[in-house]
Amino acid sequence: MAGHSTWKNIKHRKAAVDKKRGKVWTKIAKAIIVAAKHGGPDPASNLTLRYAIDEARYANMPRDTIERSIKKGAGEKEGDAYETMRYEGYGPGGVAIIIDCLTDNRTRTAMFIRDAMSKYGGNLGSIGCVAYLFDHRGQILIKAAGLTEDRVMEAAIEAGAQDVESPADPEEDGATFTVYTDIPTFQTVKEKLEAARFPIEEAQLAMVPQTQTTVRGEPAKDNMALIEVLEEIDDVQKVYTNLDVPEDELK
Repeated sequence: MAGHSTWKNIKHRKAAVDKKRGKVWTKIAKAIIVAAKHGGPDPASNLTLRYAIDEARYANMPRDTIERSIKKGAGEKEGDAYETMRYEGYGPGGVAIIIDCLTDNRTRTAMFIRDAMSKYGGNLGSIGCVAYLFDHRGQILIKAAGLTEDRVMEAAIEAGAQDVESPADPEEDGATFTVYTDIPTFQTVKEKLEAARFPIEEAQLAMVPQTQTTVRGEPAKDNMALIEVLEEIDDVQKVYTNLDVPEDELK
């Protein structure tokens, strides 16, 4: 089973508490618009749109907001033309970072990304420079409160999951179990876990690091600050990293 990642769990706990709902909804709306534009407005035949709608549902996005975004993407309403962009690079200490964006202005997005990386000692590289350090997998976060590792593990494996990562302390506020799947079985596993009434906090196709890069001291602080700043940029949809910050560094 996958090892515990301190930074990832801290990150998700912080996101669950601190993220601004309006900003999250704006990012999800962009994803819905782009998915509907490229694959059509029917989630039954457009998996990317189905995933985006599910993400909106987990974020408690209003149904009418979801429907407006689908109509924008399908051309029923005028809307901005968004395109996908990916940036790759390194944070301090050789930490790998992937930044996925949806933007209607490449120049603006590039400027914001470069400014953030420069401010915190990061460096942008060419496409592919760190992607090989990650695997494209399904990732499902289940709220840990009240659940045992054995129960989650058994249900996930029976549903067809590849792996389960347990939090260091399941009773800690905001702790989550992370269920990993391969891409073809992601939707099936998610639906089975939902049917079993597991409290899913987030489900997505993600870039999952193969190994973690542990950093301490100032590089650890700079990496955490860099990732938070990147996630605050409106055009940034997802930030993936192999950063691992030991628990004693966070005290």
